[in-house]
Amino acid sequence: MPQTAEFSRQQSARRHDREIFGLALPAFGALVAEPLFLLVDSSIVGHLGTAQLAGLGVAGALLTTVVGVFVFLAYATTAAVARRVGAGDLPAAIRQGMDGIWLALLISVAAVAVTIPAAPALTGLFGASGTAAPYAVTYLRISALGIPAMLVVLAATGVLRGLQNTRTPLQVAVGGFAANAALNVLLVYGAGFGIAGSAWGTVIAQNAMAAVYLAVVVRGARRHGASLRPDLAGIRACAQAGTPLLIRTVSLRAVLMIATAVAARLGDVSIAAHQITFALWTLAAYALDALAIAGQAIIGRHLGAGDAEAARAACRRMVQWGVAAGVLIGLLTAVGRPLIAPLFTSDPSVHSALVPVLLVAALAQPVSGAVFVLDGVLIGAGDGAYLAGSTIVTLVVFAPVALAVPALGGGLTALWWAMDLMMLTRLVTLQLRARSGKWAVTGAVRA
Repeated sequence: MPQTAEFSRQQSARRHDREIFGLALPAFGALVAEPLFLLVDSSIVGHLGTAQLAGLGVAGALLTTVVGVFVFLAYATTAAVARRVGAGDLPAAIRQGMDGIWLALLISVAAVAVTIPAAPALTGLFGASGTAAPYAVTYLRISALGIPAMLVVLAATGVLRGLQNTRTPLQVAVGGFAANAALNVLLVYGAGFGIAGSAWGTVIAQNAMAAVYLAVVVRGARRHGASLRPDLAGIRACAQAGTPLLIRTVSLRAVLMIATAVAARLGDVSIAAHQITFALWTLAAYALDALAIAGQAIIGRHLGAGDAEAARAACRRMVQWGVAAGVLIGLLTAVGRPLIAPLFTSDPSVHSALVPVLLVAALAQPVSGAVFVLDGVLIGAGDGAYLAGSTIVTLVVFAPVALAVPALGGGLTALWWAMDLMMLTRLVTLQLRARSGKWAVTGAVRA
């Protein structure tokens, strides 16, 4: 009997692994496209000079913040669509996704209208130096034109993930990354546009990606008889469902904004080293988030089908894989530190600042692996209210510690120790909720 039970557990684990990695591996490729855009921009712009790289660091953080606060367009859509899929209602699932896309377009109008004229004030708020500020403003104003495409990509990606399709986003991401890299080299160096060329290259690539996504979603809507017209009630419902996730994301973005602002006040060398570290940290985060994306889709589908036990079992397995992936990423980052700096800048002072900071960032990766998986599980379950509260707690813990770094004479390494504290705080709050089991609410729509 014990052997039979053990065999059953092994079979269940293998089944979960196939499902998890069937979604997570393609999702990984799609997810890393966005930080790879920033890494390519950093590598190309970094060789123009330290001031240009510092300007990109500030503008990139601002743009990521402007777009990133609306990541609920992907996350909430994934969870809602996956629940409908689990309940066996594909037309309603796609209709839900279309509402998310329309909401993305409405939000983008306001985002562009605010970002372009406010660019100088925003870069000043982030503490950009006099030499870096002009480059930051140029990059931010041009890149803001790509915000509508970026938000449409978020919403449409959520639709496909909810439909358990992560392969199409991978294909689009690979094409977008290749186009972005080629356009950056052509426009920055070939056409001599400098940092403006980098921004234009990214805008063009993002718009091409959005066009492909829209074509795929529209084709699916027509095949299943789902309406393409905007539905005010549906759009309003999407906005209401996304509000707790918006609060969650704003709190997390506030953490990143504070970190960038503190680094900027430490000087151009520190903000340049922070930009490289943050780009690599973001790449690792997106890699770990591939498991979270699988979690959103799988958990939403299981709960939509009324199978809470399967959802809990999938959660346990994904956390195990998240920690293992974090250990691997941390080791690779720690060992590869001396080889990373020359890829982004030839400034020896930036090299010296970067190496110890990368070690601190590497140490937190196993914790990050568990955090991203648990975050994805709760998003997939539609447990937005708890996520909103827990991230506010994280912000309250992190902000005073990070802001005290310059006052206490600390440097960039101290700031990244504060980042590690932030991840540990998130782990504690998320693990408490996961163990309670209160997140596993079944049904096609979370009551």
